[in-house]
Amino acid sequence: MIYFAYFIMIFAGLQLLIALLNVVFRVNYGSYKTTANHLISVIIPVRNESGKIENLLNDLTQQCYRNLEIIVVDDDSEDNSREIVTEKAVADSRIQLISSGLPDSFWLGKNHACYRGAKAAKGKYLFFLDADVRLKPEAIGSITGYFEKKRPVFLSVFPKQILENRGVKKVIPIMNYILLSLLPLFLVRRSGFSSISAANGQFMFFDTDIYRAFEPHKRFKHEKVEDIQIARFLKKKKMKIACLTGNDDISCRMYDNYEEAMEGFSKNVAAFFGNSYLLAIIFWLITFTGIIWIMTFLPWFYTPIYILITAGTRIFISITSRQKVADNILLHYTQLYNLGLLIKRSIKHKRNKTYQWKGRNIA
Repeated sequence: MIYFAYFIMIFAGLQLLIALLNVVFRVNYGSYKTTANHLISVIIPVRNESGKIENLLNDLTQQCYRNLEIIVVDDDSEDNSREIVTEKAVADSRIQLISSGLPDSFWLGKNHACYRGAKAAKGKYLFFLDADVRLKPEAIGSITGYFEKKRPVFLSVFPKQILENRGVKKVIPIMNYILLSLLPLFLVRRSGFSSISAANGQFMFFDTDIYRAFEPHKRFKHEKVEDIQIARFLKKKKMKIACLTGNDDISCRMYDNYEEAMEGFSKNVAAFFGNSYLLAIIFWLITFTGIIWIMTFLPWFYTPIYILITAGTRIFISITSRQKVADNILLHYTQLYNLGLLIKRSIKHKRNKTYQWKGRNIA
């Protein structure tokens, strides 16, 4: 037992180191500016997004980078999303609305909507955005400048998450904690190993020629977590990809309450652990019960060291993800408790094939 306690100390130290590296090597893409004026195709898959799509379209029409075509792909919405987009298209001719037309059960709706948008696009770059993302006016110009300077074929960004109530604060930061304490993001850019990959489907930027050569949304048409699969696939093809954390000019309000966040993340929590529920459970046990092992089996002075290491990890992750340090420290064990509930819920959905998204079964 004492050896396991020492292992927990070492693991916590590695988390601290990785979190620090992600602070030190984070990319300030805001310092890049594009000098070109290529057409960029912005593709937004939409299903029941009437409360969010108007805000994003307003952001896009106010971008300093003007050479955009904005393709909204409606995935059989049951609210008034189509009407909102149609009205915005009258005011700005760069906006167009098309229908996804889900062809068969082998496709997931979002994946097919992205694919349909890409087929209709004419731009040199394809920029996939979720409807809940918000962009400040310099965002597209900066991200395009970084893309043209560093020359990846695929770039993904984890936006700053907007946490407006205590319920979502108990859940959403868990994903940042897992990602930024286990994966040095600079290795996504510099390592050739496909296992060292990360991506976020909320914000994906492609070279159009590469996208059309491989049609990644079609290739992974039934994957619930297609973004990570796409990143790994491109790295296996020896292509350069990049994954960044967002600056203040790219943000997202994913969920409005605790239950939405729990249900939403239950479909992809295993993907953070290579789709291994065993690894997810081991991670949860080590991080949630670690303090008990340290206090029980190691000399007393290891306990304050472990607490300081854990707090330091949360501080560095909060800085990188632009979240409030105090919230993440105070809610650390609440968030880890909810991680356990997420894993349990995810296993139940997988076993019963009951994954739901936007009112549609995606099992």
